[in-house]
Amino acid sequence: MTVCARCRIFGIFALLLATPLAAADWPADEAAIRAALAASDDAFNRGDLAGHLALYDESVEFMTKDGPRPGIAGIEKAFSEHYFRDGKAIQQLSVDRLAVRRLTDDAALATARWTLQGGGLPDQTGWFTLVFLRTPAGWRAVHDHSS
Repeated sequence: MTVCARCRIFGIFALLLATPLAAADWPADEAAIRAALAASDDAFNRGDLAGHLALYDESVEFMTKDGPRPGIAGIEKAFSEHYFRDGKAIQQLSVDRLAVRRLTDDAALATARWTLQGGGLPDQTGWFTLVFLRTPAGWRAVHDHSS
């Protein structure tokens, strides 16, 4: 057997071993994404906008009715103008029907329904889809489409 053939066999063997290990890590990855979402919701309700936005990667794109809004700064500006007053959330955020789905070893999709209540305002509710990527800082949302 040639050296090249041995390398191919070793590569195939390594790939076969690595694939089940990546799939076995999915429960931990899903738990990390769910924990990041819960921490983001908790931060929102405490009036910690920066903590709420920690879920996002700097490269995030937030889809709006007017088209995509790139970057965290645009999201922060919109949220501070519409959902916060004097450093506090105007309404309380809750999320239900959360589903997290693995797309690849390093990408996932989360969908859920959000609700804002209280503050003397009518309740608001809608749905969101977040695309997550594994980054050196952990799982971060790179795309948010909320309605």
